Amino acid sequence: MQFAFTPEQSEFRAVLRRFLAEHSPTSAVRKLMETEAGWDREGWRALNAQLGLTGVHIPEEYGGQGFSFVELGIVLEEMGRALLCAPYFATTVLAATAILNAATEAEKGELLPPIALGDTIATLAFTEPNGRWDLGGIGMTATPLGSGRFQLDGEKSFVLDGHTADLIVVAARRPGSEGEEGLSLFSVAGNAPGLTRRALKVIDPTRKQARLTFDGVEARMLGEEGAAAGPLTLTLTQAAACLANEMVGGAERLRESALDYANLRVQFGRPIASFQAMKHKQADMLLEVQLAMSAAYAAASAATEDDPELTAIASLAKAGASEAYVSTAKHTIQIHGGIGFTWDNDTQLWFRRAVSSGLFLGDPAWHRELMLRGWGV
Repeated sequence: MQFAFTPEQSEFRAVLRRFLAEHSPTSAVRKLMETEAGWDREGWRALNAQLGLTGVHIPEEYGGQGFSFVELGIVLEEMGRALLCAPYFATTVLAATAILNAATEAEKGELLPPIALGDTIATLAFTEPNGRWDLGGIGMTATPLGSGRFQLDGEKSFVLDGHTADLIVVAARRPGSEGEEGLSLFSVAGNAPGLTRRALKVIDPTRKQARLTFDGVEARMLGEEGAAAGPLTLTLTQAAACLANEMVGGAERLRESALDYANLRVQFGRPIASFQAMKHKQADMLLEVQLAMSAAYAAASAATEDDPELTAIASLAKAGASEAYVSTAKHTIQIHGGIGFTWDNDTQLWFRRAVSSGLFLGDPAWHRELMLRGWGV
């Protein structure tokens, strides 16, 4: 398992940080989060034209860069640090990964190149209004119509960028099946007849979510019928590892801002950073973030190496990053004093993302249960 970055990876990180500092300042974040879409298509094109980020972990034969989850983790960490408003997690982490894990070679050759180029915005719709993150919570039905066509009926909720996606990868089940049996993945066009999309009101306006209603929507199957449980579980595990990397990027940004403000703010003629209580708080924040960061890096490495303990490691990383992010956000708000949670102060933007990300893909308690299952406890 890899615990150190190569010089090339470190340079890649430096390039990303400079690019995102220029293209995703908080002024741009505030502007985009007020829009209905939540992102700007011109900015999305620039992101991909200059750096090709949507194809980072997509193999070269499908138009991607062919890198690993370690490089993808670096991208997400820097995006989390900059709070980038873009459909990157939905398109690259969820949809593209699901296609890589489940689709046939012909389907990959058709669907992945436009994603790698940034021409197609995609997402994965698997969670439903019941709020369950396990596969047993999927109730949407897929009825065969003949000639490889299926009809989807049901609802999906908490779908990242579902209201603007061009392509939706949908998890549904054979009528009458239960649990992990009878599950398949399907591809649906964002403008398909019978599909209704509604943006949800969420705590984090920098990352939009939607509820999708399928009323007799015609869909194409991805991969083999009834065999999606394994690929979908792997996709969600890899996504949890990726989300952990994104979260530690945001947590580290908050920790640095808290330290900078503590060195700047003066009370009783001294910077508050010089007070013993503040030193302890800063040390606690550093320890929490560094531990979460180590776990996130380990999860990205495990995903790259197809480690048999990936499920446990990814859940450990997700749970640790969730708690470290929220804790660091709370400490940062407190250190900023009364202005910390005001609308004019940027800290609240990362706090909202911390709370939202901590729940997405399952809360810490859920992932600790998965971790113990993964280790056979």
